[in-house]
Amino acid sequence: MTVNFVPGDLVRARGREWVALPAPGEGILALRPLSGSENDTVILDPSLEIQPVAPARFDLPADARPTVQAKAALLADALQLTLRRGAGPFRSAAQLSFEPRTYQLVPLLMALRLQVPRLLIADDVGIGKTIEAGLILRELMDRGEVDAFSVLCPPHLVEQWVGELKQRFGIDAVAVTSGSAARLERGLPLAQTLFDAYPHTVVSLDYIKAEKRREGFARACPDFVIVDEAHACVGTQRGRQQRFDLLAGLARDPQRRMILLTATPHSGDEDAFGRLLSLIEPSFATMNFEDARYRERLARHFVQRRRIDLVSGDWGETRAFPRHETTEFPYRLSQAHLDFHNAVLDYCFGVVSRAGSGLRERRLAFWGTLALMRCVGSSPAAALAALRNRMSNESDRLEPQIYDEDSDDEDAVDIEPGTGFDADPALQALVAQAEELIRKPDPKLAALIEALGPLIRKGANPVVFCRFLATAEHVRDGLRKAFPELVVEAVTGVLTPDERRDRVADMAAAEVEGEVQRILVATDCLSEGINLQQLFDTVVHYDLCWNPTRHQQREGRVDRFGQPAELVRSIMMFSPDSAIDGAVLDVILRKAEEIRKATGITVPLPDERGPVTDALMAAVMLRRGRPRQLALDLRLEDGSRAMEARWRDVLENERKSRARFAQNAMKPQEVAPEWEKVRTLLGSPEDAKTFVERAMSRFGVPLEPRRTLLIAHVHALEAGLKERLAQRNLTGSVRLATAEPAPAGAALLTRTHPLTATLAEALVEASLDPEALSGLGIGRVGAWPSAAVRQVTRLALLRIRFKLTVHARKERLLLAEEAALVAMQDGRIVATGDAARELLNAPAEADLAPSARDRFIARAKEDLPGLLNGPLAAFARSRAEDLMQDHARLRTASGAATRVTVEPVLPPDVIGLFVLLPGEV
Repeated sequence: MTVNFVPGDLVRARGREWVALPAPGEGILALRPLSGSENDTVILDPSLEIQPVAPARFDLPADARPTVQAKAALLADALQLTLRRGAGPFRSAAQLSFEPRTYQLVPLLMALRLQVPRLLIADDVGIGKTIEAGLILRELMDRGEVDAFSVLCPPHLVEQWVGELKQRFGIDAVAVTSGSAARLERGLPLAQTLFDAYPHTVVSLDYIKAEKRREGFARACPDFVIVDEAHACVGTQRGRQQRFDLLAGLARDPQRRMILLTATPHSGDEDAFGRLLSLIEPSFATMNFEDARYRERLARHFVQRRRIDLVSGDWGETRAFPRHETTEFPYRLSQAHLDFHNAVLDYCFGVVSRAGSGLRERRLAFWGTLALMRCVGSSPAAALAALRNRMSNESDRLEPQIYDEDSDDEDAVDIEPGTGFDADPALQALVAQAEELIRKPDPKLAALIEALGPLIRKGANPVVFCRFLATAEHVRDGLRKAFPELVVEAVTGVLTPDERRDRVADMAAAEVEGEVQRILVATDCLSEGINLQQLFDTVVHYDLCWNPTRHQQREGRVDRFGQPAELVRSIMMFSPDSAIDGAVLDVILRKAEEIRKATGITVPLPDERGPVTDALMAAVMLRRGRPRQLALDLRLEDGSRAMEARWRDVLENERKSRARFAQNAMKPQEVAPEWEKVRTLLGSPEDAKTFVERAMSRFGVPLEPRRTLLIAHVHALEAGLKERLAQRNLTGSVRLATAEPAPAGAALLTRTHPLTATLAEALVEASLDPEALSGLGIGRVGAWPSAAVRQVTRLALLRIRFKLTVHARKERLLLAEEAALVAMQDGRIVATGDAARELLNAPAEADLAPSARDRFIARAKEDLPGLLNGPLAAFARSRAEDLMQDHARLRTASGAATRVTVEPVLPPDVIGLFVLLPGEV
């Protein structure tokens, strides 16, 4: 006889009980062990089983093991924390290893209100765009709407995305890069693509954008795509054009869900911004912000928040981000270094004056001058490298290097540029002068050590950003001599992306071993891609950034969501003796800072760099005291006036942009209580902490408090548990944070932390299976006197399964579970939830004689069938109705057209049954 099972049914197969999950195909069963975790799910064909697959009942066994009050309370906590398929409207809440902030729910709600979610999330650097995109992905996966996805990002972000998806959202994804693709494809059948075999992928944009791969990916691409650094996919450069062609091809499928992420959606290039918006909806490309209907349509797909909006508004995010203290640190050049600066400038002005009147020749001379002066201002070592590189003549690469533009060649970001100047005796003299300076004390390095000294004594952990590779190595060596007791490392472009990540990870490992202070010297190869907030709290701009966006990216590695320090410092070093430092401060950085203070956002350089170059050259000439006539002859004054006008335009555009795109339509405070309700049902971080403390004590290995952390010595647990934890990469002594942000080397102790999950699963399994961890005595029945009650009270620990039917274009049936504790007196429910838990947590006043205990338990068992069909069934139906209303409220708030019906699977599972007696009995 064939028995049809639906999700939520109990099934007996292979000698044990299972819960049926939504099946992947006709005639196939997906089963999860009744006492196991989501990772133990199996797929089977009933026709191939030796023993028939049959319906099962979850009854409280006649020989259920008795337990005491403390262990009964522990079991109730464990059951709550094991459930991963919450029945509430936020299905993803049970899977997260962190606590999302209220503002991070806004993009999720925006996505839920769209039939086909397409969003451009343009929040500031460090607010948490990765978290916001991951929340949307996790929620849609848990709703059964997404089975496969691809994250497309620059190559240096691939591993970070893989790690974030795993650590924060419990999603395993594979990295697809030029180095891994061939290995992943090896052995696949001809008819199967890599993306068929691996449904969850993080893909390097630079690998997949090539024409020979682009078309194949478009055919195999999943229907849910996240694009990080989306602004780098629009523009006129060849690499950006290839990326845009790839994304435009994906966007042509109207059913494909796309989430685009960028901190700089609009860099002053209206065409590029229009192309970015066209990926959401083709009609958005023709922008008309004066049209209220256009703005209203766009607002459903576009969210942009600055940090100032979140900190100063009504969001309650005063501690989501650290305070930021910015200071300038001027230093003086020694006479020898000043003479070298002036000699190089005089040489460069000679080259400029001989460049002639041709625009290209003059521009190349300007670029060569600025490139060389950047190196001279950085360090004698960088200056020497640039002077020796002079014959490389890579003039087409000079401009982007000067202005710190994003490069397709990430490994070249910190190499000293070649100026293209012809060799002559004067240039050879400068080389000799630089070689001599390298052997003398460096006033800039001495100033850095002076600036860091007081901060190091206060316990700071700085990142020192240098522009060039030679400078970084010079600074690293100097800091190691000045601070021998600190861990000082350098990360530069000579390391591969994996090696950079490993070097930072090694510094984190040193923190785990003991309290250490550290200094990281880095070039801009690290200003994107690796988050540093858990290890470092101070940023030093040893070399000025010439692009304000890059300046922000440096600070954004440290000053971001998840920074445990309450104060982040940034220090900008410059020399008033340096003509080039003064020019950059006046022409670029201080103008950009004025705009940031006025609008709350850091703006990039104007897209046309000619006026920037002219203004810088004019400022350098005037500071060096060169004849004003030379600047006029070269028309550099025109560039200065043009730059002033550009900055004014940028300021006005940003003010307009804030008015256009301020995300005021969403009221997350109205929905936040729903998220809080889910946390209450599933178990908050505080609940997880309480449970782990009790469980570890029961296992004889109590947690060790240490400052703001707890240490779990998992190596001292019994062998079975230790093996389970080792499979989840928990060994030795584990550092646990009890509040966010978690410091370096520690993880927030949540319900999904491997320690919480393993202990909870083990305890529930020990109660259901007498053979598992029998020494713990975790039983399912009990009776004891309690001062919390005045008449006999029975507590039923229930696991209620629900069938959720989502009524949309494609109807979906989902399985959900909920743990509940119900207190009954005389066959009536008198308390549930926290009130019932307080009764269970009240300590027993005494031990009953075994015969009396067994008598009370036996009576409770006798009455249980009537309770299951009466008040407990009514309670389950009531919970289903409440959940249905929760779903309806959320979907109304998000504007969704779909509806959800919730049906309980009856009878509920009785995991435990406990009798509380008045104290005088």
